[in-house]
Amino acid sequence: MSKRGFVLHGPEVEPDQLDAASGLLQLTSVVQSMYAVLSERHDLTPVQAKLLCVLLDGPRGMAELAQSFGVEKAALTGLMDRAEKRGLAERSPVPGDRRALQVTLTPAGRRAAIAFHTDVGKALDKLFADLDPVDHEHFRATMAGIISSCRSGNGPC
Repeated sequence: MSKRGFVLHGPEVEPDQLDAASGLLQLTSVVQSMYAVLSERHDLTPVQAKLLCVLLDGPRGMAELAQSFGVEKAALTGLMDRAEKRGLAERSPVPGDRRALQVTLTPAGRRAAIAFHTDVGKALDKLFADLDPVDHEHFRATMAGIISSCRSGNGPC
């Protein structure tokens, strides 16, 4: 457990002896724990919270969502059934494709997504509050480079 109340997994290693892989694994654990705690505070499961955040960017097709979540369409259907029951999202036909459905946030879902996303952003910002500006910028630039490499298909992602 970290001093902020989020779970750390893996062997305890002195910070100056932490290799990049172990550090990323521990940081992932902290972020996942944070995400779970905050989703619960918003009366969401972590998967529901992820769905709402993904849909903040606009409607998505069911097939696209299933692929991005790494699940079969049937599993996504169950998630969507629960989201619709709670009034957070809705499915509608895709114009021009009778078999396809797209998923859209409802107004209540948009409010929930924005509130959750805002709280996650604040909590993540606190993780970096103790970094001096140069280290913060170096970390940001390094993350941006890794993400860019993965998105372009040039990295190991």
